[in-house]
Formats: sequence, C-alpha cells, structure tokens
Amino acid sequence: MWVSEIMLQQTRVATVVPYFERFVARFPGVRALAEAPLDEVLHLWSGFGYYARARNLQAAARIACERYADALPEDLAGLMTLPGIGRSTAGAILALALGQRHAILDGNVKRVLCRYHAIDGWPGSLPVERRLWGLAEYHTPAARAAEYTQAIMDLGAGLCTRTVPACGRCPIRHDCLARRHHRQTELPRARPARPLPVRRTGFLILSNGTGEVLLERRPPAGLWGGLWAFPECPADGDPETYCRSLGLEPLAMQRGHVFRHVFTHFRLEIHPIYMNVRHMNVRLARGRVMEGGPRVWYNRQRPVPLGLATPVATLLDKAARPGP
Repeated sequence: MWVSEIMLQQTRVATVVPYFERFVARFPGVRALAEAPLDEVLHLWSGFGYYARARNLQAAARIACERYADALPEDLAGLMTLPGIGRSTAGAILALALGQRHAILDGNVKRVLCRYHAIDGWPGSLPVERRLWGLAEYHTPAARAAEYTQAIMDLGAGLCTRTVPACGRCPIRHDCLARRHHRQTELPRARPARPLPVRRTGFLILSNGTGEVLLERRPPAGLWGGLWAFPECPADGDPETYCRSLGLEPLAMQRGHVFRHVFTHFRLEIHPIYMNVRHMNVRLARGRVMEGGPRVWYNRQRPVPLGLATPVATLLDKAARPGP
C-alpha cells in the first residue's frame, strides 16, 4: 500500500503498474528495500520520473527498520514524519490498509470535490486547498473508511476524469453542481499559465573507443539526484577544455541534435556533444562503479544496474553512433 501510494503521486495508474510490479518483486519487504544499494533502487525507477520518490522510499524504509521494527507507524503523525509522506498519502495508507478514518486529497479527489461543489479557483492555491480539506473531512465517513477512500479515488480516476468526464454513469451526478450548471469542463480551474524558463546544458558523451561511455553520479539532492548521467559543461562553453579537466584527452568531436526535456518548473535544453577520448589520467572502473568514486565507464552492451535519467538512457542508445 505504501509503495503504490508513493508511486501514484503525480502519475497515472497505467504507468505505475509495471514499475510497481518490478519494484515489489525485487523488494518484497521493508528491510529488503532498506538494505538495497541505492543504485539498484534507482535503476528500477529509471524512466519513471520524480526520482526523489525513490530516494524517499528507501530513506523511509531505513527509518522504519531502525525505529519501528521493520514496519511503518500506524498513526497519522508518525507516518508523516517519514520522508515523502504527506497528509494525504498518510491518510490513504491508514484508511486503505487499516480502515482508519482519515481524509485524503490527491489530484483525483480534488477534481471530484471541485466539480461536486462547483468550487472556483485553482485547487493548488492555499485558500482553495484549505476549503477542499474541509470538504474532504466532512465527506469521509466514520465507518467503512477504506471503502469510501477507494471509491472516491476510483471515481476521480475512472469517471470524473480530467477531460470528457463520464457524467452519465456517475453515481453522484444528480447532486453535482458542476453538472447541474454545465461546468464540468471548466472545473476544476487550471493552474494559472506562466511561461516555463529554459535552462541550457551540454552533455559530454565521452567514449574511450571500446564501447564504454563515461558516466558520473549526480549529487544526492537536486535535478536527477543520485542518478548517473553524462558529465555536463555549459552549453556555450569549451567542451575540450572541460574534457581535459576530467583528466581525459579529447579526440574527434561532433555535436548532436539539441533537444528539450520538460520538468514541472522549467525546460532543459540539452546539447549533446559526442567525443572520443584517450590517455586517461584518472583510474576509473570499467563496467562497475568504483567504491567511493563518482565516475564509471559504462558499457551499454553489458550494462550494470544503475539509475539513469530518461534523456541519458535515450542518448546511450546513440552513443556508438556519434553525430547528428
């Protein structure tokens, strides 16, 4: 229940299912997750996005093993102390797993309540969110909390959908104010539009001529935290100078097609730079991660289980074919 609720944050069920099945097959219990190498956890999360969820899951698992005898706390306040678990997620876990009465307010529930009560305003704004929490508490019954919680989540996911809601099949359609006033398509209100800023970076795709490409681990926090990626340099910088700063001698170089990767708060403009290198002045492990080392020569023909961001995994497929 805990893993599925974390995975369902900001992600559709259809996308979650295959990742969930692989994840719980490898980590069937809290201790298995707590003791696993971070690289393996992130590898199973590769391509899923919002990687802080994976890091928080493992951090929470370790706390659960240290403080709660390999189990999660069974109260709202205790659950909310764990990384990655907020009020709604904690409420859903306790309601669905233990039948406790706790309101939830995920994206699907927000949409149902906004339409049912014809609430104007963006649900992410503090005033609207406060009102929705009040309504969520009001509607959550004292008995059969698990059934109600599952029902309102399913209602939002299956009938009261973001576009083309199936109002004709909705069990609460007769009391829905949005339907009554023909406002289903305008509620809930969209987030106020604002242009996303664009950031630019250069990906150095460095090959040593034997099918291996240099990757380095990103810092634990921030963009793609803890994942493995190509070395980066400023998009308008000198890639050869940057390459030498890594202790490598640059040879032939070609630039690939520029593309963008969209995040919630910005767009990342990626400039791939393919380069052959030689005469390494630093010792790097081939095909494995050096203990305590930030870099690895990665062989895509014999890959090791590392957490890779989606643009990195995509470009690795082209690493043996330099050029646009």
